[in-house]
Amino acid sequence: MPSTTRIAVTLPSGQVAELRKLTDNVSGCVVEAVARRIRHQFLGDDLRRHEEEHGPFRDEELAEARSKIFGGAGSSDNADAS
Repeated sequence: MPSTTRIAVTLPSGQVAELRKLTDNVSGCVVEAVARRIRHQFLGDDLRRHEEEHGPFRDEELAEARSKIFGGAGSSDNADAS
């Protein structure tokens, strides 16, 4: 298990109440949310670097990526889910 550091996090009471309805492992849920946020940031940085080097993504590339991520034809409805 990786090393851990204990910190205090302040959340709105309503969010804590809803979170406790979903899980008894609040720390684990927070760990997952933070990891997701970090991955999202790294991915965004990588995409920006790619576009700086190679120019904007073409519509065909975006459609292929949506299809791989969401399945199907990569319709614009699915793009809103990202």
